Amino acid sequence: MSSRNDELWSYVEIAAHIGVKTETVRSYRRHGLLPQPDRTDRLGHPRWYPQTIRDWAGSRPGNRG
Repeated sequence: MSSRNDELWSYVEIAAHIGVKTETVRSYRRHGLLPQPDRTDRLGHPRWYPQTIRDWAGSRPGNRG
C-alpha cells in the first residue's frame, strides 16, 4: 500500500487539481508547459509528485489562485 509520501499523480489527478480536462494537461505537456515528470511508471507513463504540481500550478500564467 502506498503512503502519502510516495503518491504520484497522472494526467487525471493533475487535471482534477487544476480544474481542466485530462486532454488539456496532455496538451500542456506536448507544448512544454508542464514540469518534467518526477518519475515514469513501469509502462513508461509520466508521473509527478503532488507538490511538484502544486508548485507549478501556483506559479503558472492564468492561475486563478
